[in-house]
Amino acid sequence: MFDIQNYYSFIAAILVFQLIPGAGTIAILNATARNGIKAGLGAVFGTLLGDFAFMIAALAGLAAIMQQNPFLFEMLQYFGAGYLCWLGVGLLRTKIESDTGKVEPRKSALVYFKQAFFVSITNPKVMLFFVAFFPLFLRPDASNVTLGAMILHVSLISLAYQALLVLLGNTLAHKLKTFPLARQIATRLAGIALIAFGIKLVSHNR
Repeated sequence: MFDIQNYYSFIAAILVFQLIPGAGTIAILNATARNGIKAGLGAVFGTLLGDFAFMIAALAGLAAIMQQNPFLFEMLQYFGAGYLCWLGVGLLRTKIESDTGKVEPRKSALVYFKQAFFVSITNPKVMLFFVAFFPLFLRPDASNVTLGAMILHVSLISLAYQALLVLLGNTLAHKLKTFPLARQIATRLAGIALIAFGIKLVSHNR
């Protein structure tokens, strides 16, 4: 279908890729928990834009250039790792109070869009994943239409899954709103997870 080889395996692989939690997932859930559905969707579109940029770059052969210039790759990894750790420390320092009139400072969806995009675009391993992923389902004589169809499939399935994640995350956030201890634990775990992703990125770079 769409000249994609092993079409249903391709769809299954995208779903599995989405189910693996990563820094983007944490960014989406954090935005949703803090400022609701609009903020969460802002983070979703930021993540999708980062993935889209990497898919285009991967198909354009930029990943090969990065592989031939390991210093560039390593510097981007360190930069991304530092940014993830910075976000994580920010969550660990966040003060959680009971819902007694005080509300979470409102931030626009654009703020979370930029933040999620930055998280996504500073992880070059995502592009290398696409470099390894796309050839598995491409014919040597694949047309631009096939490449476009593959990108569209990844983007639409990612959008559906991440939007569902926002809706579920928003429901959970409302349930935890009056329980400061639960909110504190969730916020601290998110911070630790972001720092862990950053450290993992650095450790794999050595």
